[in-house]
Amino acid sequence: MYVPFENLPEESKIWIYQSNRKFSDAEFSEIETALQSFLESWAAHGTSLESSYQLKYNRFIIIAVNQDVQAATGCSIDSSVEFIQSLEQKYTVDLLDKMNVTFKLGEHIAHKPLIDFKKMVKDKAVTENTIVFNNLVNNIEEYNESWEVPAIDSWHSRFF
Repeated sequence: MYVPFENLPEESKIWIYQSNRKFSDAEFSEIETALQSFLESWAAHGTSLESSYQLKYNRFIIIAVNQDVQAATGCSIDSSVEFIQSLEQKYTVDLLDKMNVTFKLGEHIAHKPLIDFKKMVKDKAVTENTIVFNNLVNNIEEYNESWEVPAIDSWHSRFF
C-alpha cells in the first residue's frame, strides 16, 4: 500500500538505486507512475507493505517500507528487485551495480566506476569535502542525515 514518503516513520527500511545515467523528465515521470503502481500491490506473505518512494536528481530511486506494519521478506524483496530489473531493461540503464560512485561536482551530479573515483582522489580531482551519495544508509533517518555528505563522513573516506 502506497503512502506519502513523509508519512513513514524514520526507522523505515530503504533501498537506494542509482542510475548510471540521468533519466529524462519524461522517463522519470513514467518511472514514478510504474513505482506507484508497483507499491500499491507490493505485499509480503499476502499482507500489503506500507511503502513509498522518492525520485531524486533524475538519477536515484529510493524505495521505503514501514517494517513496523509488515516487514519486507525474501519474496517481497525479490519482487522489488525484479521491478528494478524491469526498469533497467526498459530504459537501458544500470541500477543495481554497487561498484559505482555518484557525487557532486559543483551543481553537476557525476557517476563514475569506483576505480575511476579512486583515480580522481589520487589526482585530487575530488577531495574529502566532495559531496557523495552514501547509498549504504539503511533507514529514512540515516537517509535524511547521511545520504548526501562530504566524502570524509561516509564509506568513501577510506580512499583519502
